[in-house]
Amino acid sequence: MDNIYLIKDLAAITDLSIYTIKYYLKIGLIKEAGRSPETNFRYFNDSTVHQLRRIRELRTQKLSLKRIKDILPSHSSLPSEAERRVG
Repeated sequence: MDNIYLIKDLAAITDLSIYTIKYYLKIGLIKEAGRSPETNFRYFNDSTVHQLRRIRELRTQKLSLKRIKDILPSHSSLPSEAERRVG
């Protein structure tokens, strides 16, 4: 079972700013695993951590975000069983 993270946890784990993570969400580089219906907080899982680490690695190689988006595998729009249980 994947770990579940808030955006602040992702920022701490990946050493990226919350602003950067939100931007990556906006442009579709990453996707949230789910949202809390009560608080509307976004939840993320281990695959998001791996994806962010890969993005960071590719950025150090001076690749554009557009190129990175082409390189990275697209996420399925269907949530996993663990992700459905978040809400």
